[in-house]
Amino acid sequence: MNKSVLIKKYSGEYEAFDINKLINSLRRSRADEDIIQDIARKVQEQIEEGMTTKRIYQMAFKMLKAKSRVSASKYKLKKALMELGPTGFPFERFVGKLLTHEGFSTQVGVIVQGNCVQHEIDVIAQKENKHYMIECKYHSDQGRVCNVKIPLYIQSRFLDVKRQWEHQKDHDTKSYRGGLYTNTRFTTDAIQYGNCVGLMQVSWDYPQQNGLKDRIDKAGLHPLTALTTLTKAEKTKLLDKGIVLCKELHENPTFLEQIGIDKPRHKKILEDSQELCRTN
Repeated sequence: MNKSVLIKKYSGEYEAFDINKLINSLRRSRADEDIIQDIARKVQEQIEEGMTTKRIYQMAFKMLKAKSRVSASKYKLKKALMELGPTGFPFERFVGKLLTHEGFSTQVGVIVQGNCVQHEIDVIAQKENKHYMIECKYHSDQGRVCNVKIPLYIQSRFLDVKRQWEHQKDHDTKSYRGGLYTNTRFTTDAIQYGNCVGLMQVSWDYPQQNGLKDRIDKAGLHPLTALTTLTKAEKTKLLDKGIVLCKELHENPTFLEQIGIDKPRHKKILEDSQELCRTN
């Protein structure tokens, strides 16, 4: 493809199609390199002026799924996080599970008394003397980002809660910090403000090499929405039961029976969930 072809991003902006970006995104799947190169070449042959990045993703995902279900599940991680909806509560539970895996004791959806008013905190996480008050900002649309207004709001809530926590016994031995997790991205201003006030911020790809995508791969904690062997309705039933991880399915196969999945399908679902639990 000699001529530059413009494609439409989720934000509505246009950019020239870059096959290297597609190849790098496919490498997340851990598929064989020859499969990745073959899919990238086939997608490139079908690119048309004005095609959306969503359509390009769908084409690549379909080809990858035909080669390997598990690779396709890894490739769709970003989309899988967006399927932890339609409310933000499954994403809050997911963040809680991730922090628990990282050694924190966690509580999800807690009413806390601040100095001025009560607050519902998405996740409270504690480890040794570290005491975090974390808000989770879930988006079902990849084009949505966290602008500076969100960390400004969360920092003000954290400061109100912190004033109350400081009245507790042994408060001077604890380190208090606010946090913000999102499944999309932060604007530059949001990152700058968070860094300035000491707010812990985690997005899909921030901090660099320690964002959600990196931590999920490292922990082997893929959301069950990544599984290609479950229907959308089945995923919703599991989310409604408070189950958010492939790991939970693998460790408790009876969840599949509880939502009415017949035995012959269990093997594939559990094989895929076990494979996704493997750490990189």
